[in-house]
Amino acid sequence: MRKFTFIDLFAGIGGFHLGLERNGGECLAFSEVAKDAISAYCANHSLEFYNNLGDIRKINSLPSHDLLTAGVPCQSWSIAGKNLGFEDDRGQLWNDTIYLLNQSRPKAFIFENVKGLSDPRNKEALDFILKRIKECGYHGKAYVLNSHDYGVLQNRIRVYIVGFRDLEYFKKFRIPETNVSTKKLYQILDEIDIEEVDKQKFNSTEIFGDFIPMARTRFQKTDEVNDFFLFNDIRNGHSTIHSWDLIDNISEEEEMLCYTILRNRRKKKYGVRDGNPLSFEQLKSIDSSIKKSSLKSLVRKGVLKEIVYSYNVLPQEKLSLSPQEDIVMALNNDGQIHLDNVYSKSKSLVANGVRFSSVLSELSEKEIISPMEIRYEFKNSKISSGINGINRIYLPQSEVFSTLVASDTNDFVATRNVEFSKLENYKIAFIEQIYKQGNYRKISKIEACRIQGFPSDFKLQEGRSRWMKLLGNSVSVPVIQALGKAIVETGVFDS
Repeated sequence: MRKFTFIDLFAGIGGFHLGLERNGGECLAFSEVAKDAISAYCANHSLEFYNNLGDIRKINSLPSHDLLTAGVPCQSWSIAGKNLGFEDDRGQLWNDTIYLLNQSRPKAFIFENVKGLSDPRNKEALDFILKRIKECGYHGKAYVLNSHDYGVLQNRIRVYIVGFRDLEYFKKFRIPETNVSTKKLYQILDEIDIEEVDKQKFNSTEIFGDFIPMARTRFQKTDEVNDFFLFNDIRNGHSTIHSWDLIDNISEEEEMLCYTILRNRRKKKYGVRDGNPLSFEQLKSIDSSIKKSSLKSLVRKGVLKEIVYSYNVLPQEKLSLSPQEDIVMALNNDGQIHLDNVYSKSKSLVANGVRFSSVLSELSEKEIISPMEIRYEFKNSKISSGINGINRIYLPQSEVFSTLVASDTNDFVATRNVEFSKLENYKIAFIEQIYKQGNYRKISKIEACRIQGFPSDFKLQEGRSRWMKLLGNSVSVPVIQALGKAIVETGVFDS
């Protein structure tokens, strides 16, 4: 195996280090500022604290090395700066990284960032990064890779910019072939003794349509059972758990009302948002049998919440308003302030530091405006927040887990399989056997290491928030190992 040296910028806990070391790489130094990450890096990679170069913004030069790596923080997308040149636009992390690439002139590099950098809205930023790399005399290209395609039981899509100093090796480089893991989630979880159960397939000729007769067992037509249940009120599917599924005293009429709101909330005729609250009058126009008492009952049960959607502006002789109140009052249109108008201006309001919900409440308390139209929307209207602190529960036979993030997630694993005989019983069986019995839990530190491709004995600090932040900010080791191998195979380090 050809040996090479590398320097690890924004090193975190050393996901780059492990992946490159397995390909013959030797780490000469690393750069990191987070205390927990520095401690973990030194403890796991046999390096001393003096090997840490510290804050990249204060590094003027790097020792000679073959490969430069950098997991540049995703917050640093506004990187164009004044575009004065490599020595004059320091202090912005992408520019600092490219400055050190230009200064140290390694044979190759790997830079990593979140998938958002490749989104159309960030095209200008990515084009700028590639342009600056080219100005250094390097040949680079951005690749969007999913960790799951390289043997990791996790959907983790990231941007990797791989580049070479010499065009010869850039032309030889090929993205490594995928190596999707055949493991199931239960095989990397501890204290779960479950025999493997094949996914149950349903090829029923029965046409379920949108709903089947029993309200509590509604499913979209499907021929496969999902490996996880999603807890939210603004999507629907045979493995979606809604808040009303978890309440015993929900009536058939109330449940039908929930589905009516779910089906109609995204229609543009009800507002400018992606999901719009609906008034009683609007709901009555959809289904004349709907009663206001049902809406009020769902509010009391915590399924719906009331939203003031428009206000009357009350006559005032002289108004003493704060700057934020002035901005909101400027949205007055013929004596009314309508949330459609507020939402259409929300970006500029936020840019001016206006928290319009709070300002509207203040204006109402001062009796400058008064509520006019009341609408209703789901109390659980944010997908990532889930319901009752749960976003997803994965079943043991799942072949993938959610993306690990620094702030942790509301995702869990079931500690047993669901037993059911018919598709229409799947959700009910899950609620009764898994949710209500508490047969689910969060992943452990060791399991999170495995899901990121780190060894089970990798040393990390105690405290869930601390180790999850470290792992969530890291790269998946097998992806770096595959990229490192592909770079070595170009022959770039042979001379």
